[in-house]
Amino acid sequence: MKTIDYYYSTRSNFTYLGAARLNALAQKYNRKIIHRPIILSITMPAIGGLPFDNRPTMLRNYAMNDALRWAEYLGISLQREPIHHDGPVELPSGIVIAAQRAKEREETGDLNLLSLKVVEALWRDDRDIADEDVIVELCESAGFENLPNLIKEALSPEVQAELQRNCREAIMRGVIGAPTYFVNGENFYGQDRLDFVERAIQG
Repeated sequence: MKTIDYYYSTRSNFTYLGAARLNALAQKYNRKIIHRPIILSITMPAIGGLPFDNRPTMLRNYAMNDALRWAEYLGISLQREPIHHDGPVELPSGIVIAAQRAKEREETGDLNLLSLKVVEALWRDDRDIADEDVIVELCESAGFENLPNLIKEALSPEVQAELQRNCREAIMRGVIGAPTYFVNGENFYGQDRLDFVERAIQG
């Protein structure tokens, strides 16, 4: 099966804006999404960029207003300033990696749905995605089982090392922000490029 490499931050509002549409594209064209969560505070400085919170206030405000315009256009709810915006990434990113490993072991659960639910929980519902109880609930709703073991795996040195490796690979592959999609080796940055992603898949 052909794939879409998906580099994203689980704390990115623009990732949230594109997540459901990416899942729909993958289903429509029978593409497997390879989830590669990254940490923007690692990847952005390495390419000369700034993490969102370190950008000038004018740029931060513009980006948030642009996200709100997109949310209105797409007909989805987006919190402007969720209380839980800032926080650890080890669990929300690690759970996606652990779930992807679980699927490779042919365990039950919908990985793409779980990834969507994580960003929805933060940006739509303002929930604390670093809270184990929240993550357990999201995993259950996406059909995953053996949740204590899955949480333990998400925080394991092996999974956290994979998260760091994703960051290094993102830098090497020219990822300039989240979300970024690779189709047939071609790089597409931003949820507003999903039309081009679809054209690349078709081509």
